[in-house]
Amino acid sequence: MIFAIEEINRSLQLLPNITLGFQIYDSCRMMQRSLEGTLWMLAGQKNPAPNFRCQKNLPLLGIIGDAGSSCSIVMARILGLFRLPQISYVSSSPLLSDRIQFPSFFRTIPNDNFQSQGLAYLLMHLGWTWVGLLIEDNDYGQQGASALKQELANAGACIAFSENIILSRKDRNAKHIIQVIKNSTANAIVIFSSDAGLTPLMDEMMRHNLTGRVWIASEGWSTSTVLSVDKYSQILAGAIGFATYSGEIPGFENHLNSVHPSSSTDNVFVRRFWEEAFGCKWPDEKNVTLLWDNTSKLCTGNEKLDSLHIDYNDVSQLRGQYNAYTAVYASAWTLHNLNTCKKELQSSISLLCADRLNLQPWQLIHYLKNVRFRKNGGGEVFFNQNGEVPAQYDIINFQQNAEGSLKHVIVGKYDSSAPEGQTLIFNASKVLWASGITQIPASVCTQSCLPGSRKAVKEGEPVCCYLCIPCPLGEISNQTDAADCFKCQWDRWPNAQQDKCIPKTTEYLSYEETLAIILSVICILCSLMPAAILVLFINHSNTPIVKANNRSLSYFLLMSLTLCFLCSFAFIGYPTREKCLIQQVAFGITFSQCISCILAKTIMVVIAFNATKPNSDLRRWVGPQISYMVTSVGTLIQILLCVSWLSVSPPFSQYNILSQPGMIILECNEGSPIAFWCMLGYLGLLSAISFIVAFLARKLPDSFNEAKFITFSMLAFLSVWISFIPAYLSTKGKYMVAMEIFAILTSSSALVFCIFIPKCYIILLRPEMNTREYLMARETGQSNKNKHS
Repeated sequence: MIFAIEEINRSLQLLPNITLGFQIYDSCRMMQRSLEGTLWMLAGQKNPAPNFRCQKNLPLLGIIGDAGSSCSIVMARILGLFRLPQISYVSSSPLLSDRIQFPSFFRTIPNDNFQSQGLAYLLMHLGWTWVGLLIEDNDYGQQGASALKQELANAGACIAFSENIILSRKDRNAKHIIQVIKNSTANAIVIFSSDAGLTPLMDEMMRHNLTGRVWIASEGWSTSTVLSVDKYSQILAGAIGFATYSGEIPGFENHLNSVHPSSSTDNVFVRRFWEEAFGCKWPDEKNVTLLWDNTSKLCTGNEKLDSLHIDYNDVSQLRGQYNAYTAVYASAWTLHNLNTCKKELQSSISLLCADRLNLQPWQLIHYLKNVRFRKNGGGEVFFNQNGEVPAQYDIINFQQNAEGSLKHVIVGKYDSSAPEGQTLIFNASKVLWASGITQIPASVCTQSCLPGSRKAVKEGEPVCCYLCIPCPLGEISNQTDAADCFKCQWDRWPNAQQDKCIPKTTEYLSYEETLAIILSVICILCSLMPAAILVLFINHSNTPIVKANNRSLSYFLLMSLTLCFLCSFAFIGYPTREKCLIQQVAFGITFSQCISCILAKTIMVVIAFNATKPNSDLRRWVGPQISYMVTSVGTLIQILLCVSWLSVSPPFSQYNILSQPGMIILECNEGSPIAFWCMLGYLGLLSAISFIVAFLARKLPDSFNEAKFITFSMLAFLSVWISFIPAYLSTKGKYMVAMEIFAILTSSSALVFCIFIPKCYIILLRPEMNTREYLMARETGQSNKNKHS
């Protein structure tokens, strides 16, 4: 403080022609002395006189202090009544942010709520969600820990244990605390305490050799020289903590080294300090020095402080000192702004410039609230609505030096006023953890759930203690410790690890596949078979075997069978909208036409046989008209069903993502399942009627007995399609399409083989049977056999 005041008094820019004075009062960290000193300063004399100022020629315009929060609270309650500005440099209690109780209190250190926020931010940044908490049983510890608990709860972390450091007990409750730490799985332990309250606990930890833990220090002990000795290095090496922001004060080291007993005759502490610093005694100074010891050397005054390397002149990390320096400058800039006030710039009567010759302390509060200046380091100083500067902390790491003691290495910073994303700066590469490792140790209740799984809370356990459950089928999690799994987009599917979505496989019966190629070749070969038989029949159209079996109807049936084979191609390839409209309709109509022809042939066999009987009424029905009518009506009904289907709910192409996980099936949706099964049902009805009629006509004379072959063909046809229904419903994707093609080929081939192959055998290999005489002879033989029977 003295250095700052002398620097200001020498400045030509700040408060020119004005000299600042000061009084120093030592409260000895006692609340009663803080109260006593406050009353002395207000009165201007040692005998307090409330509401009176005895030294009117020396106006009191502000107080810097006190250090401890408890002492500052006592002072602030008195000074608030007089609206006298008070700026503390170390008091960090959140209670002092209450502007109603403490309207004139300001400070250059953040309150502990910011420290709690920063500690929680650091713990979460390091992934420590399972932490222990040791709390000094005073306002500092309890309030700081309470705020930290709330911040950790908001961030999703958990407190493994919370124990009090009981100051009223000599051992500080150390034995119980150590036992709790040993039984806990928490590796990171936050300690909200002062160094004085923590020393007995550290001694007990040394006796129990309690190592391997990561200690997180509050600013109350993070830079303590008492705990930095080599005695505690085995326990505290690797610890990290928050410390009040350190700054540089140019010229301060020279100022410290310039202190000398000869130039500070009014300060008795300088001579005692000199003795301790240099290990000497001043001669004949019984009132100042300790007892004379002949082994001690005499102080000469020629000793040089800059030759020593002690905490006194170590300015590498000025923390409380820097805050005090800032507090003095804040007061000086407040006075400067008031002194340079221009009346013509005032916009309100309440803000009129103060009378410099009759200045009142309460007038400074308005200027102190609005003061804004830059520090030597370039940072800006200002007070918020609670009279606090922006929260800035150094993050330090306890590292063991060559001598075995601990040094405090800055490894990061926390700045509450920094832009988002830059609030915490932490350089993990500079940190040396316990045992000298460089990898960040873990402190979790449960090891992190890997991508592909999610967290599930254990009943009765904190939220940080959870189970890791694999994601359900079709869902992924792509981050560690995911709370939930989520589904992929409709066209994507989880990979084997279920940590990312990959494109689904697209499936349809493509012409490039082996299965499609084989089916295509079979379709072509099978379609050539009825076409070849048709050519054969045309070439032998006048032979009895062709004429006796309704030549024109056979031609029509062979053409229909050729179309039945070829309609299979509508099911192969990419299922476009046009192909979806054609495939089932083409299948239904061609097969209906084919079965109608077979039904007509069977009916004509029955009519032809019965028309030969005497006086039969069926003679007038013998002729091609009946067969044409049956074929036309049978086919027309199916055409009407298909037209209705296409008009009401036509088939369409769709992406089926439900049938097979991880696969998109390109298929034709029937549109109306009822229409689809009506079409198949009608086809089944025609087949059943044909089978029944053929079965009843199977014992007609051999020369006309085509019904026997039709019976076998329809039996095979019905067997194929009855087997097809369950197989069709149980398969998906391209195999369902292949199943329908297979049914088409099999059933069509059955009709060709059962009906036409026997005729081809006679035409090509037994031409002697393909004569009118042979047929008449058989007919005569058959008639005699019937008469005999």
